[in-house]
Amino acid sequence: MSEKTQKTSWFKGLSREFKKIIWPDKMTIAKQTAAVVSVSVVLGIIIAIVDFAARYGVDLLVK
Repeated sequence: MSEKTQKTSWFKGLSREFKKIIWPDKMTIAKQTAAVVSVSVVLGIIIAIVDFAARYGVDLLVK
């Protein structure tokens, strides 16, 4: 099999695989994006609180 034939076959296979993909609709994408942003904000707040508490605890021990 020549290199050109291999490339053509690979691209045809890739095209067939892309046709099998079920892409989500806009509403699903919006919901998933909102979920990711919400969880990120909540985790950021939790990490900030833990950081503040740890810093406050260390300051109490050092002073």
